Amino acid sequence: MHAHYHDHEYGFPIDNDNGLFERLVLEINQAGLSWSTILHKKANFQRAYDGFAIQKVANYGEKDRNRLLSDAGIIRNKLKINAAIHNAQQILIRIEEYGSFSAWLNHHHPLSNKDEWTKLFKRTFKFTGGEIVNEFLMSTGYLPGAHCNSCSIQDEIIKKGPKWLEK
Repeated sequence: MHAHYHDHEYGFPIDNDNGLFERLVLEINQAGLSWSTILHKKANFQRAYDGFAIQKVANYGEKDRNRLLSDAGIIRNKLKINAAIHNAQQILIRIEEYGSFSAWLNHHHPLSNKDEWTKLFKRTFKFTGGEIVNEFLMSTGYLPGAHCNSCSIQDEIIKKGPKWLEK
C-alpha cells in the first residue's frame, strides 16, 4: 500500500476539489495514527463519506454523524468527523468565492512558509495543525518535500507541474 501511494499519489498535484477534500480528511484522520492505518481504511473512508462529495458531506446531519461514529471501517473520532463536515462546509464557501477549492489554494500560493499556510488553514478549517497542513500541502504538490531529488518519482511529479515549482 505504501509503495502504491508513494509512486502514484504522494506529492502529485490533485486538480479536483473532491480529491483535495479527500486528502484533507485523510490527513486529519491520520493525526495520532500511522499512515498505514489510513491507507488500509481508505476505501472504507471513501464509502463512508460518499466518495468525498463535498456537497453531500457538507449537508451531513446528526444521523450521518452517528452513522460515522458507529462505522468500524473508519476512524471513529467525533472531533475528526465533525471537522470533516465543518471543513466541507467551509470548502463550499471557498468554491462560491473563488470558483473551486483548488482556486482558493492557488490564490494563496505561494505563501512563503508552512507557518503562513497553517495560520490560513486554522482561520478557515478545523483540526488543521501544522503537521496536518504541511502533509496536506506536500502530498498535493503545493509544498516541496514529498520526495527527495534522488527519488525517481520526483521526476514524475515535476512533469505534472506541482505548484511548488511556481515561485
